[in-house]
Amino acid sequence: MSTPAPAPPAGPGTGPARPPAPRGQRIVPGIASSALIGGLALTSGVALTASSGWLIVAASFRPQILTLLAVIVLVRAFGIARPVLRYAERVRSHDAALAFLAEERTRTYQRLIPLTPARLGRRGRGDVLAGVVDDLDDIAFAQVRVVVPLVALGVTGVLAMLLNAFVLFPAAAVTGATVLAALAAGTLDYIIEQRTQAAVVSARARVALLAATVTSSVNELRAIGGETAMLARVAAAERELTVAVTRQARGRALGAGLAPLVAVTGGVTMAFVTEPWVQAGLATPLAALLVLTPVALGEVIGGVPDAVGALARSQAAGRRLRALLAQAPAVAQAAGDAGACEDDEDAQGGGDPGAPGASPGAPGAGAGGIALAVTGVTASWDGTRVPLPPVSAELPPGTHLAISGPNGCGKSTLLAVLARHLDPASGSYTQNGTDVLDLPLATARSGLAVVDDETHVLASTVRENLRFTRPGAGDEQILAALRLAGLGPWAEGLPAGLDTRLGAGGQGLSGGERTRLGIARALLSGRPVVLLDEPVAHLDHPTAVAVLADLRQASAGRTVVLVSHRDEGLAGAGAHLRLGCPGA
Repeated sequence: MSTPAPAPPAGPGTGPARPPAPRGQRIVPGIASSALIGGLALTSGVALTASSGWLIVAASFRPQILTLLAVIVLVRAFGIARPVLRYAERVRSHDAALAFLAEERTRTYQRLIPLTPARLGRRGRGDVLAGVVDDLDDIAFAQVRVVVPLVALGVTGVLAMLLNAFVLFPAAAVTGATVLAALAAGTLDYIIEQRTQAAVVSARARVALLAATVTSSVNELRAIGGETAMLARVAAAERELTVAVTRQARGRALGAGLAPLVAVTGGVTMAFVTEPWVQAGLATPLAALLVLTPVALGEVIGGVPDAVGALARSQAAGRRLRALLAQAPAVAQAAGDAGACEDDEDAQGGGDPGAPGASPGAPGAGAGGIALAVTGVTASWDGTRVPLPPVSAELPPGTHLAISGPNGCGKSTLLAVLARHLDPASGSYTQNGTDVLDLPLATARSGLAVVDDETHVLASTVRENLRFTRPGAGDEQILAALRLAGLGPWAEGLPAGLDTRLGAGGQGLSGGERTRLGIARALLSGRPVVLLDEPVAHLDHPTAVAVLADLRQASAGRTVVLVSHRDEGLAGAGAHLRLGCPGA
């Protein structure tokens, strides 16, 4: 995706300021009151069942209708209160959970910024985003799926016990034992769910990875005759997932099966407890009310298996997110406050989209730009293996440099150092004569635009697909960037102009058009340095030649660094740096 490298919030010290970790294990504002409302809704349901039982039994004795009117009114009141309170609980709890999710996504993405890409290992962007999105969903909606039903169970159980104790004290003990038995069954379900959660997540991730590999590389697999072997690996991974999910389902099945059993057992026990008291003179309608109370609690008890399952998933999601976000960033942050970083960013053309002289492709776009220099730079992604041997190069403003070399010799690693995604392990990297380690990270990145080999297309309009790199850009500036990237005829043929939607359900893009769209974003940003990592790796030869020719013309005056393993990226470059592998 070709966008200026994002900068984390600046702060003093040697590392970027880091927002707190996801707060998935605390009750967010609004959920506690929602749980109480839910408890009252469930209590209304229990009271509706119990009072209806009393009314039916009492009516069987044919008393005067006036003696039943009070309970008839109560039955109607409980019948109305239950759906009204349930609606209020759902609206309030989901509103609180969605607000919490929006806040946590922002905080989590802020913490991901300084970790990309060096601390994400071999995980793809889709894998990282899907995992983070799913984990945050599990954490946020645990507030609704865990807190609300468990608190509601407590509220309903306590109120039911108080009602039973008012009629017959031993009956309250039976109701309490029923609630405790439901919690015991839920605990067993939770233990099984927790033990199998890691296996399910691991197996699901493997299936997703292999499926993505097959779908994205189907032609290459066919070319080497590897589709059969790869499909066999996918099938094996799916079998592992089936086994893991089956084991997890056993815990849920156990909980789902025990819930009604607990309710029925509570009702039978209540019948045995109340039978002697009926013989001693306890009114039969009151006995019916007591016997039906554990049965009526069945709705409350039935929510326990889902609640403990959601709890196990949210806790596992929290552990995965903490493990991901607790990593130390791969880039140092020099001392400086956020305000200084913002000022520096604006000064270098990355902040004010309406700044004079920032129009894409203007002759002066690179004038007074950034002079880059690396001296004896090496770098490592993991702190052990050093794929980049010592490299020295000077790039005055306006330089077009092509970097080539065998696979695994550090081309992309060097580009990551230049983009401030990775610190040098040794040597120095300067911008305008200042070591980048002495610059605030936002300042060091503010003049850089990055285009990688897989331009991401947002499911939005053409306008928004470009304008997010420069929010204040007007339509003329966007069209100018598209024309400079060789997309002029394409833009003119769009059915709704810049309002045409791209991505899922919208206008499709070829590989060459996607690459040109990434280049257009970089040009629109107005930044004086453009870094490209294998931008034409997936294009055919004629398309690759045309794309790079348009890039050279459009980026006159800018510094361009192009990593390529193909000859198309070398012919028009003013300078060429070939990296060699040790022992090669």
